[in-house]
Amino acid sequence: MGKVYDLPSKTRLDEALLYDSKDLVTHAVCVGMTGSGKTGLCLGLIEEAAIDGIPSLIIDPKGDLSNLLLTFPDLAAADFAPWINEDDARKKGVTPADFAQQQADLWRRGLAEWGQEPARIRRFKDAADVTIYTPGSAAGVQVSVLKSFDRPAQVILNDPELLREHTAATAAGLLAFLNADTSPQSRELTLLSNIFANAWNQGQSLDLPALISAIQTPGFSKLGVMELESIFPAKDRFALAMQLNNLVAAPGFSAWMEGVPIDIQSMLYGPSGKPRIAIFSIAHLNDGERMFFVSRLLNQMLAWTRAQTGTTSLRALLYMDEIAGYFPPVANPPSKQPLLTLMKQARAFGVGCVLATQNPVDIDYKGLSNAGTWFIGRLQTQRDKDRVLDGLEGAAAGTSFDRATADRALSSLGARIFLMNNVHEDGPVVFETRWCLSYLRGPLSRQQTKLLMDGKRPAPALTPAPTPMATTSQGSPPPGSTRGNVSNKPPVLPPSVAQYFLPTRQTTPITYHPRLLGIASIYYADAKLGVQSTHNVNYLATFAGGVITLDWEHAAPTDYTQEDLDPAPASVGSDNHAFADVPPELSAGKHFDLWKKQLADALFRRECLQLLRSPTLDELSLPNEKENAFRTRLAQRAREMRDAASEKLRLKYAPKLAALEERIRKANQTIAVQQEQSAAAKTSTFMSVGTAILGAFLGRKIMSAGNVSKAASAARGFNRQSKESSDVARAQESAAALLEQRELLETQFQADVDAATSRFDPTTEELETLAIKPKKSNITIKALVLAWEPS
Repeated sequence: MGKVYDLPSKTRLDEALLYDSKDLVTHAVCVGMTGSGKTGLCLGLIEEAAIDGIPSLIIDPKGDLSNLLLTFPDLAAADFAPWINEDDARKKGVTPADFAQQQADLWRRGLAEWGQEPARIRRFKDAADVTIYTPGSAAGVQVSVLKSFDRPAQVILNDPELLREHTAATAAGLLAFLNADTSPQSRELTLLSNIFANAWNQGQSLDLPALISAIQTPGFSKLGVMELESIFPAKDRFALAMQLNNLVAAPGFSAWMEGVPIDIQSMLYGPSGKPRIAIFSIAHLNDGERMFFVSRLLNQMLAWTRAQTGTTSLRALLYMDEIAGYFPPVANPPSKQPLLTLMKQARAFGVGCVLATQNPVDIDYKGLSNAGTWFIGRLQTQRDKDRVLDGLEGAAAGTSFDRATADRALSSLGARIFLMNNVHEDGPVVFETRWCLSYLRGPLSRQQTKLLMDGKRPAPALTPAPTPMATTSQGSPPPGSTRGNVSNKPPVLPPSVAQYFLPTRQTTPITYHPRLLGIASIYYADAKLGVQSTHNVNYLATFAGGVITLDWEHAAPTDYTQEDLDPAPASVGSDNHAFADVPPELSAGKHFDLWKKQLADALFRRECLQLLRSPTLDELSLPNEKENAFRTRLAQRAREMRDAASEKLRLKYAPKLAALEERIRKANQTIAVQQEQSAAAKTSTFMSVGTAILGAFLGRKIMSAGNVSKAASAARGFNRQSKESSDVARAQESAAALLEQRELLETQFQADVDAATSRFDPTTEELETLAIKPKKSNITIKALVLAWEPS
């Protein structure tokens, strides 16, 4: 992170400041005015985290955190040239080429001064993939924010308080986008929150067309205990729906609908589990758009955090620059609640929040009292300093905190000099930040962002051609149909044949084709591996031509579940619906028991539970856990094992080191005593010699009895002086031997730590694949129904 700085002498000491990654689990706050070096400190933290295998999600309101992509291991001027600020070159009166060379030389000297080799830039560059996401813009990787409001994770649905917070924050973020009332008392917020909760509790996600429709016909008649019409009449709901519809129809709005979904797992980890740095650049957005996106992203981050397992080691970082406005002391914007929840709860899941601001009076210090580490740089006003000291006192509750000492230290800070107050350490320390591995050139332009992200944008999805619709009995049979005939009425089937309709969003006449939907559950168990897991599987089979057969072996797995089935066809254009014929054998309804047995046999042959195993850690993946999530969990497990091993060794070596320190202390005391005695003997000897010489000088006989006695005393004094000097030398030798023992002990400790925490790279380990077959008795066919598939 940097080196310890001595404020009285204003010098940097040759003592490295090391920061334990586990300390970030209790979050950090970075405060400093413009020019204090706040951005460099935080980018350094992110660089070190990436080198340690920890991913970061970054919210960048200014556009300068994308500098993390400007990493040039060769430190060549040509690498710097495309990214220099040409205005700076003109101010210095040099050509852009010369300025690029100056910047390359500056970075080479800066890294060398801090003992960092260019190879460390390569190490950071290789450690994590960096992506710039630009919601509402095609400059970076676009993010699909308004395409759908997906159903949140089950852990949120199971917690009424979390669900209430999530629905309210989602609704408030959307209303902020519309510049509508987002206060907790607003009827718009209440209506949208209830619409989201109602849909999600029914297992549904919402897209914008469905939300606009739900605003007009919400599917419930009351809000609380009062009638919906008395609180929010249909006329007013229509006006809100039109406002949202006009937003959708506005030019440029399509940019909010296109791009990758907000999938925190894939944004933080690659397919092999390699950590990523996801930078969300929002400098191009207006205030309402920023608030909407940030609150939506924070809610997704909170949902992902809640779905992780508990840990005491750092799993991921959430960093937000310029937090003022998103975490105010009094107001309650949509971004505040998820941030506050993350500050209170994310530590249990190993997610550390790092929040930065240059305006300390504009943030909620009561919420930030949850932060265990404070990095404080140069502040602009006394009011800022007083607010920071208030926050430090709140964070240090229950521990010793010297406000006066901290006040004096804050008044003396310069550029890149920070006071760190870490609750995990004995007291505050002042340090100077290290030189960044990334080239800090300032905010990037839209064109520069586009250049950096060229080749990283996913290819646009191809829109499938519309399926031809059969409209007459003379037309060609639709795919998968057993007959060419169609009718505008569904066939009459016996009550024993359950029939349902698969969902569709088509607004034109629909042709329905008969399919057989098999819904089953499979219980997998392996006592040796300790696996017990139930999986729901659904298959959609097509009827073959001729004599009725069902080929379950080639039936397609489907995501349709019983919750997706509708007892009636789509209402839109229902007068013109067409229904393909069903086989006569199906009309009899007597083959269902046979088809169930055939489905169970096919599942026994086709299905198996595949798990991954790490030979190094002897860890097994969870059922349905993707490879990148498993590799991520392996990395976390390895980090926990490393931290535990390091702590165990610290406890083992602590008594030995403490005993040596005590012996060194006593040895230093002995040296001091011997030096004092030696100095006293030397003084006494000089006085005896001086007295004898003075007596002779004043005319006494040199060989008088008095002078002989004084000379003898001087001689004895020389002997004592010699003895005391020897004692000092021996004491110094003993102290030096003890220091050498301490150095050997520290070397042995580090060697033991390195041996116990040998690096394990989960991204490259070859994983084993284990297949668990089900027993026939553990296969249950829950339902077999006629499912009408629209086209």
